[in-house]
Amino acid sequence: MAPLETWPTPLLWRDGWYQFASRVDSPNFGPRPTGATTDLVVLHSISLPPGQYGGDQVERLFTNRLDWDEHPYFQTIRGLQVSAHFFIRRQGELVQFVSCDERAWHAGVSSYRGRSQCNDDSIGIELEGLEGQDFEDLQYQTLFALVAALLQHYPIAHLAGHEHIAPGRKGDPGAGFNWAHLQDALGLANGYFPDVIFLPARKK
Repeated sequence: MAPLETWPTPLLWRDGWYQFASRVDSPNFGPRPTGATTDLVVLHSISLPPGQYGGDQVERLFTNRLDWDEHPYFQTIRGLQVSAHFFIRRQGELVQFVSCDERAWHAGVSSYRGRSQCNDDSIGIELEGLEGQDFEDLQYQTLFALVAALLQHYPIAHLAGHEHIAPGRKGDPGAGFNWAHLQDALGLANGYFPDVIFLPARKK
């Protein structure tokens, strides 16, 4: 099979849907503002309940089907209506909830590279995990392929964490995420990443 980066983009994407992801439609989305340039990828971490993996609670949250009485923690987020474009499970499975051509509700109050309201022009990727903890090799492999496909199809110029676009309010994905590993895998220059992240000096 030919490497993913050589595939024609029509084989990888259809109306903003990535062909190597399982599709689960979320109602929590809207149109991007006229003239918005989708040039930012925002990485998050999520698990429901926190630190518990493998269930369907994240899918149910993003599709407004979560039973708020199922777990005490869910009372703290009761009524929340959110989404992300993608969710990467611990074993590397990839789920897509919102077309990348649409505006998902993942960033909240945010600002980055001189612009506010990062939902308007970003693609949100949730990694199943706990803020500050490590992620699995299979998750990284899926992430690398996904971001490579995004770089091929969208004018992505920036990659950041939720912690970088909403500092002081959010802390994910946190210290456990290996930004240098992502940079090396994709061969990207330092300018793609937040200044506060230490990246290899050889990448200029």
